[in-house]
Amino acid sequence: FLSSMSYPDHNTINRFRGVRLKDALRKIFEEVVLLLAQEGLLSIEEVYTDGTKIEANANKYTFVWRKAIATNKEKIKKQLAHIWEYAQSVATAEDSLPDPPDFTTISKEKVQDTVDKLNQVLGKKENIDKKMKAKLGYVTKHYPFNIARYEQQEAILGDRNSYSKTDPDATFMRLKEDHMRNGQLKPAYNVQISTSNQFIVNYSLHANPTDTNTLAAHLDQYENSFGSSLRSITADAGYGSEENYTLLEEKQIAAYVKYGLFDKRQHNSFNKKHPFSADKLHYNPHGDHYICPMGQKMRYIGNKINRTATGFVQSARMYKASNCGKCPLNGACHKSKGDRIIQVNVNLQRQKQQADELLKSEEGIQKRKKRCFDVEPVFGNIKHNHNFRRFMLRGKQKVEIEWGLIAIAQNIRKKAA
Repeated sequence: FLSSMSYPDHNTINRFRGVRLKDALRKIFEEVVLLLAQEGLLSIEEVYTDGTKIEANANKYTFVWRKAIATNKEKIKKQLAHIWEYAQSVATAEDSLPDPPDFTTISKEKVQDTVDKLNQVLGKKENIDKKMKAKLGYVTKHYPFNIARYEQQEAILGDRNSYSKTDPDATFMRLKEDHMRNGQLKPAYNVQISTSNQFIVNYSLHANPTDTNTLAAHLDQYENSFGSSLRSITADAGYGSEENYTLLEEKQIAAYVKYGLFDKRQHNSFNKKHPFSADKLHYNPHGDHYICPMGQKMRYIGNKINRTATGFVQSARMYKASNCGKCPLNGACHKSKGDRIIQVNVNLQRQKQQADELLKSEEGIQKRKKRCFDVEPVFGNIKHNHNFRRFMLRGKQKVEIEWGLIAIAQNIRKKAA
């Protein structure tokens, strides 16, 4: 009535939401958080972090997989090598056909050059096998185009394993809302939030399905928003990696972060089931060796270097037992056929011990208890009570705007409540 029945159509609203808000929404969210902090309703220095996967607005049947691209590339290599062998068998000295090309790395230029040379040699021959001629025709028509398409798809993939053709920023992930219970994958985004008193303090969206590899970018977003580092962070075992512990140490953030098996190791039943695990073996620092359950020395044999998907380098010291074949505990102590070898990541051991001390302290116990009813109910409220289980916009930039609106609405609803 007040606007004389004049109202914006859906395109106007969508343009405002998807275009006009892209530079302003994050600042609005941060101002809301700072206002709530001034009123004493939340802390921006001590947060609880967790993530959830929300389905993207994308077709789940149109997808691109990195493994499929690699398989198709191998088929192209083998087919070209096969035709090249045939060309060498029928080529004369005049053809001057060189040795087969090196297909260790394959590119559209290399494929095109190979196809041109094959056509140059086989095209002028009269008594060519018909099947081989048909194969060469198919290769000439399709392979250069296919390789160019694969290179374009790999550029979109980046460090991911999959993406949806209708929303290339979305990655296929395993969601908990799997009504068929067959472990099907759907295009989705991994949403990370940090909360305080059930208010969202920080949020970030990721194409990586594992929470472990999202923490660095999530903390960077926090520092860009508020210009300082956190004082403490509390999170579950999904974030407990050497890379994340090292990052939190460098930023001088108290890490109330569980590691894998932390909860299980609090129960005697688990410890009784694994009496010979590497962490229960005695270590002699003077001789730099471990003592196996039968009292024999396990001597240092070298280091094993591992590089994670993000490029983080991990180093583990390896210790090997001797005469395991004649040991009466063989089969119970370890399952390997030869002598037992254990890998000890000294830095990670130290970090886990620090995490144990923090998590088992009086403050750590309180934080562990509070995490369950601080950050997790926020996702429950948004997804169950307000039925937000699927994004409506496509593309990471627009999806971030959509989640930003959800986060602001969550904070305002929480304050009103």
